Amino acid sequence: MSNRISLLILVYIISNSVYCQDHSKITPVQKQKLAQLKKEVSDDLTGNILPYWSANMVDNTKGGFYGRIDGNNKVYPEAEKGGILNARVLWTYSSAYRVTGDTSYVRLAKRAKDYIVAHFIDKEYGGAYFSLKADGTPSNTRKQVYTNAFFIYALSEYSRATGDKQALNEAMKIFNLFEKYAADKESGGYFEVFSRGWERIRERMIGESSEKDEKTMNTSLHVMEAFANLYRVSGDKAVGDGLRKMVEIFLDRIIDKKSSHLICFLDRNWNATSTVDSYGHDIESSWLLYEAALLLNDNELTGRVKTASVRIANAAAEGLQPDGSMLTEKNYATGHIRTQKSWWEQAETVVGYLNAFELTGDASYLDRSLKSWDYIKKNFIDKKGGSWFSNVSEAGVPGGDKGGFWICPYHNGRMCMEVIERVRSK
Repeated sequence: MSNRISLLILVYIISNSVYCQDHSKITPVQKQKLAQLKKEVSDDLTGNILPYWSANMVDNTKGGFYGRIDGNNKVYPEAEKGGILNARVLWTYSSAYRVTGDTSYVRLAKRAKDYIVAHFIDKEYGGAYFSLKADGTPSNTRKQVYTNAFFIYALSEYSRATGDKQALNEAMKIFNLFEKYAADKESGGYFEVFSRGWERIRERMIGESSEKDEKTMNTSLHVMEAFANLYRVSGDKAVGDGLRKMVEIFLDRIIDKKSSHLICFLDRNWNATSTVDSYGHDIESSWLLYEAALLLNDNELTGRVKTASVRIANAAAEGLQPDGSMLTEKNYATGHIRTQKSWWEQAETVVGYLNAFELTGDASYLDRSLKSWDYIKKNFIDKKGGSWFSNVSEAGVPGGDKGGFWICPYHNGRMCMEVIERVRSK
């Protein structure tokens, strides 16, 4: 028990010093810019994003949260309730309470946690369903590793914020199911889609294009993210071992050795099966990978990851536009570029280049982060109707739902909280 307590204390110290690097070289002008950025994102978080979701998305009739709200703020009460959405809502309100101390957020976090445990968690086979009907009964009972990783991430964050043991236990149960059923014992990583009873099936759920796409960068990224948060809270050795393996998989398998972009789709043995560079995932992974490595308290590994993180951020800059926006992706085999811009990659660009600035002291990275935020303010934040639009067309027209299976206050809310915590440490 004493060793476990010591490990938890060590993880706690590391996790609370992630942003406490040497900032002695930051100039007064940069400090002023960072302080202004922190003020603006704080105002957006507490005066726009969270109030919008609190006022519009709580389902007081059937429980939990509504499954969809469109760009005109029309709620769809009969829409299915996605697991990804609900897990991300739990993470966001839990983290918001931890960062701000506002008890109104913990009440909504508890609502999300209680609903997830009562309805999304499969009492017979374990793990979480992909989606529910509006009344809370199961709809799609598949066990998708991507979705369940977000439940680990969210439940561990609720425990981190409140000390709740039930949430931590539920997160550990899902982790153990991953190790029992989803882990590829031969080639490493995790297979991705399973039946309700955890039998592997070959359903394509997050963009796979062929039967050869057995593993994805996207799922691997969020498994790593989930394991990092669970390890931060639990200090469990098996979780730490799993986290280390995922970090090493990124370093050795997923990061393209020539371009430093992430390989989006891979076969079982980690050979590339796709020709797409996803700029948003590049910049998101650049900071999540470094955060994960820091928790492991391994100087050699952290050094490798620091170098890789900066290279990934540089590769992602291929998608940066003169106005500060980030493109979604490019197929480097055909040259086709997806020109519609999504809310999430803009949010991750702010964090990713702020992280690169912290790692290097290079002012150009800070400029990129600030310019991305300026683009968001002008194009994604709905100053009249509230919240953010989910996409902006090539012509510059904002639109899309504001809440749905994939759209939630997680990317933009997390961006705000990352800035608050990083600048607060300075």
